[in-house]
Amino acid sequence: MSSHEVLVLNNNYEPLNVCNLRRAVALVLVGKAEMILDRETPLLTGSGFRAAPSVLKMRYLVRRPMPELRLSRHSVLARDGYTCQYCGAKGRELTIDHVVPKWAGGPHAWENLVACCRRCNLKKGDKTPQQAHMQIVRKPKRPNFVPYLSLPLYLKAQSHANWRIFLPFYEEFAFEELQERSA
Repeated sequence: MSSHEVLVLNNNYEPLNVCNLRRAVALVLVGKAEMILDRETPLLTGSGFRAAPSVLKMRYLVRRPMPELRLSRHSVLARDGYTCQYCGAKGRELTIDHVVPKWAGGPHAWENLVACCRRCNLKKGDKTPQQAHMQIVRKPKRPNFVPYLSLPLYLKAQSHANWRIFLPFYEEFAFEELQERSA
């Protein structure tokens, strides 16, 4: 995670956004936000050193409609931990695979899309996993995620230890943390 990112909380402590350090300092200076946590490394300004924000809380409640969890390539990849659901290969060079191909009536839905490496996607081709003699590591499903932040942004924010106390916990994404600790 970039050291120049700042978690922004709504007035009621719900995660609102992640912004860059420049925007965060501007929010504090104009009085729209207050610093909750600062980072270890201070900012060097023209008048000396100042505490650099890590987590901000807005001084007023930002009203917004509850965003919907969007089905997108990035959300599917994030849900699957950027891991091929057939062979377990990790990386950013993944494709999205329809478990049941579209020609066989497979919908474009959370329950039918998985992250897939190019090699497995070529091997599976336009077949079902059974026809291609392949097993899915984890059955795809719609996340029970309440999207204060987008799913990729939420998972990225989870990697920042100081931010976890401000983020809601979703057990379905805890497997990533356990895998990283055991590696």
